[in-house]
Amino acid sequence: MKNKSSFLPQEGEAHPSRCPDNSAFKQQKLPAWKPQLTIATVLSSFFLTGSFCLSVGVSLILSANSIREIQIDYSDKCSDCSKLREDSSNWNKECHCSVNFMLKEDILGDVFMYYGLQNFYQNHRRYVISRSDAQLLGRNVNIQKSYCAPFTTYRNGTPMAPCGAIANSMFNDTIDLFYNLNSSVIQVPLLKTGNSWWTDKNLKFRNPKSHNLSSAFAGTARPPYWQKAVYLLDEEDERNNGYVNDDLIIWMRVSAFATFRNLYRRVRRIRQFADGLPAGNYTFHISYNFPVTKFKGRKQVILSTVVWSGGNNPFLGIAYVFSGTAATLTGFVITAIHLKLRKKKTHFRK
Repeated sequence: MKNKSSFLPQEGEAHPSRCPDNSAFKQQKLPAWKPQLTIATVLSSFFLTGSFCLSVGVSLILSANSIREIQIDYSDKCSDCSKLREDSSNWNKECHCSVNFMLKEDILGDVFMYYGLQNFYQNHRRYVISRSDAQLLGRNVNIQKSYCAPFTTYRNGTPMAPCGAIANSMFNDTIDLFYNLNSSVIQVPLLKTGNSWWTDKNLKFRNPKSHNLSSAFAGTARPPYWQKAVYLLDEEDERNNGYVNDDLIIWMRVSAFATFRNLYRRVRRIRQFADGLPAGNYTFHISYNFPVTKFKGRKQVILSTVVWSGGNNPFLGIAYVFSGTAATLTGFVITAIHLKLRKKKTHFRK
C-alpha cells in the first residue's frame, strides 16, 4: 500500500487548476438573446395564449356537438345468447339476436359503425405485451421466445397464429344493419376494408409469403377462443384475410381505458344510402359470440358521423377551454397585482 504522502503534491509541482478554460463558450460570453420580461410582454403573452386556447376549444366543442350519433346497447336485449356464451362448451353453437331502433332524422354524410365495450381492461401490462410483432409481420419466428405465453402453442406443439392474449380475445360479434322500408327489408351495404390506419395495414402487419394463404399458415392453428382460422376471417375478400384483416388490425391497437369503441364498418354510399342513412326503422342482426358478463361488461353498437376534428370526443375541446381560461385568469391576477403595487409606489413617492 502506498504512503499517503505520495498522493500529495510535492514541492515544485504545479497544482492542477479547476477553473474553466478562458474561452467564450465556457466563460458564457457567446452572444445570446435575453428577453426583457416587462409587464407588457408578460401580460400580452398570457392574454394571447388564453385567447388562442379559448377560440380553439370552443371550435372543437362546437364541431363535436354537431356530430350525429346513436348508441344501441344490446347486452340485455341479447341475454339468451349471453347465457349460452358463458358456457365455454357451447363455443361452436351459433346464436343470433335482433335489435330494432328508429332514426327520427336523416344522418347525412359518411356514417361509421363502431362496437363499444365497457369494463374491458386492455391496459394491463401482461395483456399489452402479449403479442409477437415479428409473427404479425409474416416472419417465421419461434413464438416460444415471445411474450405470448400462455397462448403460444397447444399441448401437441402446434403454434397459434396469431399468438398472444390480445389476438385470442378479439371481438368477434357479427353485426349487420337492415333498413325497413314499408314492407321490404333492405340490407345496408357496409364496407369491411379501409377502416384501419394506413401505417398499420402497410407497415406493421404482413402475411407470410406463399402462393396461397392456407399453405402460408400450414402447421399452425387458430387461437383457442376463435371460431375460424386466421386465413378465413373474411371469406368474401381474400385480400382481407390473415394478419392484414382490418378487424384484427384494429383490435390489436389496444385502448388505454376500460370503456372504448373501435371502428367496425362504414356505410357504403350507394342507392338509397347515397346521402347517408335516411330516417326510418332499422334492425341490427347480431351473431352473438363475444361474452361479457363474466367481467361485468356491456356491449354497444354506435352509428356516428365525423367532422374535421374527428369523432365524438369533447375532451380535447374541454382541455383547450380549461387551459385558455386558466391563462386568461392568470393574466387578470397579474394585472391586479401590478396595479396595486404601482399605486403603493406612487403613494410613497408623494
